[in-house]
Amino acid sequence: MTVLEWVAALASALGVWLTGRRKVLCWPVLVVASILYGVVFIQAALYADAALQAVFVVLSAYGWWQWLTGTQTSDGVPAVVRPVAIRLWQHMGLTALAGVGLAFILRAWTDDPMPAVDALLSAYSILAQFWGARRYRQSWLLWMAVDGCYTLLFVERGLWVTAALYAAFVGLAARGWHQWRQGS
Repeated sequence: MTVLEWVAALASALGVWLTGRRKVLCWPVLVVASILYGVVFIQAALYADAALQAVFVVLSAYGWWQWLTGTQTSDGVPAVVRPVAIRLWQHMGLTALAGVGLAFILRAWTDDPMPAVDALLSAYSILAQFWGARRYRQSWLLWMAVDGCYTLLFVERGLWVTAALYAAFVGLAARGWHQWRQGS
């Protein structure tokens, strides 16, 4: 448990809370949180998660642009989008394939102690972040599942602050799911 992990956790929690409230400010906050967590994960030898933070910086910029240029509600917040179900299932399948491919790479080229878990959670985190950037309400369901699994991974790695944060993320995701239902 380091000061860096604490600051990264607080920035992440703030970013998720702002996302649930559909505040565009969530995106720059999430950029800062991702950079900080990239360093934390490198120190913990969770390389897929460290690389994931770099992807999150890019996805946060994309989300920021999507939310600024997309449809707004009458009260000026980004409107929730209802995607076609088949698109969601296609995304889930492609993400599984990407996760398996990443697991083979991690197993072959790194000392990651849990390459399959690390890879699949990273792949589905990218999908959840992409869905959030696109304003899909289903992103919150995926975040609940991913964050629950991440909580267990971080307990295993001894990242107690991060494990507590991800357990709290499950609750924040449930709240985001509810809040976004009201905005759809």
